[in-house]
Amino acid sequence: MNEGVPKRSRGRPRTQSKDLPGHTVQALDRGLTLLKALTREGSVTLSDIALRVGMPPSTAHRILVTLQKHGFVEFDNSTQEWAIGIESFRVGSSYLERTNLVEMAQKIMRELMEETGETANLAIGSDGHVVFVSQVETHNPIRAFFRPGTRGHMHASGIGKALLADMTHLEVEKTLQKTGLPEFTPKTLTSPDELFYDLKKTSRRRWSFDDEERYLGMRCVAASIYNSRGQAIAGISISGPTVRLPDGDVDELGPRVRRAADQITHMIGGKIP
Repeated sequence: MNEGVPKRSRGRPRTQSKDLPGHTVQALDRGLTLLKALTREGSVTLSDIALRVGMPPSTAHRILVTLQKHGFVEFDNSTQEWAIGIESFRVGSSYLERTNLVEMAQKIMRELMEETGETANLAIGSDGHVVFVSQVETHNPIRAFFRPGTRGHMHASGIGKALLADMTHLEVEKTLQKTGLPEFTPKTLTSPDELFYDLKKTSRRRWSFDDEERYLGMRCVAASIYNSRGQAIAGISISGPTVRLPDGDVDELGPRVRRAADQITHMIGGKIP
């Protein structure tokens, strides 16, 4: 006997890794295993899908019913078969949109950098933060740099405020409850009233302005990018030192950044609300 080696619990899919218990959530593992199997098999009966993943039918049925409740799988009463649901398609489409977004945005970002002389950034919203996913750096010696994956607070970010401006008042409140309104510089908008006033201006002109709110001496102008449902899924911005982005230039750069964002929206099949 192999003492110390955990036995495979009854009903665990045979294709699953032999990690120690506690390293994964078993129910979630099984649910994802069923989803992947349905992706490969198409429409299939309960007994067949349970057999394919090495899971008791009763267990598979409970998980499928849970996934059905959330729209990730569907059940056809006439054929008694399970299949992938619309919510799975939406999740997959979101990934494709994001992948397509980064590729499509590169050309526009490079053009924006060449025209303005400032670094162009692309970021998405994630759990109350902005996450930078791509950047085209300026040739100027002083520039902003955000490594892909860098996270920032939405209220102190050009792209973050652009995305917040496309949310409802309640959605903004729920987002800010996760992160608060920490102060990074004396210009950070730490009051809800100040922030909502700024978001109203952003919504009206369709571009946002970060006036040294995250880093002293640095400014940022941004606008939202929309998906096919008219939802803001990302933002594009230019950022640079205050000395190269004076007030007069900001008013001209705002519409230029907005046009760049609209170009990307159209390129990915999006719709401007």
